[in-house]
Amino acid sequence: MKKLDCPDFTLSDKLTTEQASFFKKNGIIIFRNFIESSTVKSFIDEITSIEKKWLDEQRDKVNGIPLKFGKDEQGNKIIQRLCFLSLHSPLLHEFLKDPKLKVLLDLLHPYDGRIGENEKDGLVLNNYLRTPSSTFSQMGWHTDSPRDLFLGQRIMPMLNVGIHLDNCPFENGGLRVMPGTHKQSILRLLFSKKYFIDNNPDHREAGFDINAGDLTVHDGRIWHRVQQCPHFGEASRRRVMYIPIITGKYFPKNEQSKTPFYHRFTHKVHI
Repeated sequence: MKKLDCPDFTLSDKLTTEQASFFKKNGIIIFRNFIESSTVKSFIDEITSIEKKWLDEQRDKVNGIPLKFGKDEQGNKIIQRLCFLSLHSPLLHEFLKDPKLKVLLDLLHPYDGRIGENEKDGLVLNNYLRTPSSTFSQMGWHTDSPRDLFLGQRIMPMLNVGIHLDNCPFENGGLRVMPGTHKQSILRLLFSKKYFIDNNPDHREAGFDINAGDLTVHDGRIWHRVQQCPHFGEASRRRVMYIPIITGKYFPKNEQSKTPFYHRFTHKVHI
């Protein structure tokens, strides 16, 4: 396992040739200090408020997508995966209008991309926390693309844009990718690894030093996983908001949307 040699890119009002070339080669790119520490705190406070509200309401789904629950160090119930957050927060809804996020659409050229605020799972928060009772401290190998097949369409290019709310040095686990696998064949995309079950390191994989406020972008077709932190409790916490930037047919979701059938099996997958 190695660190990906990624320059300290900054996202401005236009992608540079170097940035576009790096992403095209690797299928992932990191932009440093995308949001300030004060904004990170505001987002954490907002998400904490939404989490409390949903727990009080005993909500278990949003727009047909199940929430993922666990427990903190004190044994309190927490939500470890929240979805469609911006539809429940004016603050996060406005954030998705940031012009710099729209710059990322150029990474999908020649396809026309859009921010899927009410598609897929919307704005997601993954709250990784390792405790004896936590159910979400790592995630096995997967790509983000096969869900298109369940919607009855061919796999379309997409981006997953991560806004990182905690520091996560390479040694603490976190995001791992296999650079370049976004160019793989459809057979390798579907069958190279056992989706979500396989957590084993791969000699081709690379990781990163990520700081709170950084932004990552990965191609939906790239193989990636989240490695478990060696620490427990707050030292292991890694909160990442993911924004889907998608192409293809428009499939909005609402509170009447049915739960996709593949979610019925997620409770059987140990992650």
